[in-house]
Amino acid sequence: MRHGKWPLIVTFTVPPVLLYVVFVVSPYLQAFQISTTDWLGYSAEANPVGLANFKTLWHDDYVWNALKNNVILLALVPVLTIVLGLFFATMLAMGGRKGRAGVTGVRGGALYRTVYFFPQVLSVVIIALLWKEVYHPSQGLLSAALHTVGLSAPTWLGDPATAFWCVLAVMVWSNVGFYVVLFGAAMSAVPKEIYEAVLLDGASRFTTLRRVTLPLLWDTVQVAWVYLAIFALDGFVLVQLMTNGGPNFSTDVIGVRMYDTAFGTETKFGYASAIGVVMFFLTLSVAVLSLRVGRRDRIEYS
Repeated sequence: MRHGKWPLIVTFTVPPVLLYVVFVVSPYLQAFQISTTDWLGYSAEANPVGLANFKTLWHDDYVWNALKNNVILLALVPVLTIVLGLFFATMLAMGGRKGRAGVTGVRGGALYRTVYFFPQVLSVVIIALLWKEVYHPSQGLLSAALHTVGLSAPTWLGDPATAFWCVLAVMVWSNVGFYVVLFGAAMSAVPKEIYEAVLLDGASRFTTLRRVTLPLLWDTVQVAWVYLAIFALDGFVLVQLMTNGGPNFSTDVIGVRMYDTAFGTETKFGYASAIGVVMFFLTLSVAVLSLRVGRRDRIEYS
């Protein structure tokens, strides 16, 4: 500090920025360049092909099928996760009886939060392998439960009609707990007098959630929506480990399609980079639109 603040700022900011440029920005820029070549990934030859990869991609039915599945995930995963997260967080924060202590949460709320949050401490790989065993057609938990009551179980991940919805359910299950804790923390910052006044006026808990909690937590919900939208547009690890895009490409997503194109039998790194570029702009557009559409005036309370 004897030499002024700017040498200190430069010393502590330039190295991290350089590392970020080298290991994050540089690969992105290289992907843009590789997407305009026919590079196979394992050779020194990379002939420029212009926008040929993008033209091929436009007519690729497999890519469109994967994009359709991503759009369905984008429409359902954020909505289901946020709705369930808000519901459970509301019940934990104000699901108890109204008494002399005012609005209270359910008894044992800390235990419930721990149980809800538990999937977050597990690796995505462990979650995928765990649910593959749960969905096992003969020895899995779901099939065993149905057999116990005399019902026949589907093949779950082996049937194109059910595989996609099984993966979607795992995506929601693995994320709900984090947003229960996130929304619960945001609700704890809201003065309880607001909830008590609303409930004393005769409002139901659903009305309180819709008219009071949601507007006050809108900034948190908006951030959650953006993160979940990005997660829905990716979903690579769960899909790749649980179904690898099958059966019959029914669970295929853009991330798996890009991975198979680059590291599968074709090894078309140039074409895979073109898919990655499209995925980059798609994710960026969804994030910007979510922030724009969800913009509201901030509600102040004291």
